Amino acid sequence: MILIKSPIQIKKMKAAGRVLALLLDELEAMIAPGISTHELDAFADSFIRKHGGRAAFKGYTIPGLPPFPGSICASVNDGIVHGIPSRKTILAEGDIIGVDVGIELDGYYSDTARTYKVGSVSEAASKLLDVTNQALYIGIDAARAGKRVGDISHAIESFVRASGFYCADDLTGHGIGKALHEEPMVPNVGMPDRGPRLKEGMTIAIEPMVNIGTNRVIEKGWEFFTADQSLSAHFEHSILITANEAEILSCAGGI
Repeated sequence: MILIKSPIQIKKMKAAGRVLALLLDELEAMIAPGISTHELDAFADSFIRKHGGRAAFKGYTIPGLPPFPGSICASVNDGIVHGIPSRKTILAEGDIIGVDVGIELDGYYSDTARTYKVGSVSEAASKLLDVTNQALYIGIDAARAGKRVGDISHAIESFVRASGFYCADDLTGHGIGKALHEEPMVPNVGMPDRGPRLKEGMTIAIEPMVNIGTNRVIEKGWEFFTADQSLSAHFEHSILITANEAEILSCAGGI
């Protein structure tokens, strides 16, 4: 069942999203050659707790896997999503790192992701980040009341393919609100005018995951990697469907 959120619920989601946006800005200042993904995770966990929240990913469970151990997902280079933070993973000049993070605050969730450059990166990596970030906002622009989920999917896929890149297979966005993952699923590939109808008050997380060399992925426990070891980028916002343009909830603006 797809839930419609009340103004009070939306206000709580905005508060949660604001904490995440501030956190991503703080992480940007930290990300540099020589830092470990464990250090980033420890900072994120402390930051979330300091702001009265709970790291939504830490301890998250799905059948067949142990609870997720990190407060963030830290996916480096060919890592697409769900990268497990580690003391052994030390960022190097030229890397890219996708940080996906969720929070539960006052009973409501927000989820966001950003991919960062580590020092100076290749032209191909820079273009990948630009295209993936643009794909996110193209998907957000397609998310309007009266449209369907497939319109978001098609807009993202069309732009990514025209740019010469690939959407990662079977990895999707989702509804969000009282739970971290709610209906509907929001794929990054699809046909227009298909899927659930978008209605005012719906809240969803849109998250293109884009690869340079292939759409195919390899799953290793929690973690997903590109099948050809090419680079992958990930950007995400939690948004509110309105009568006009969608409203971004995971931003640092006012509550």
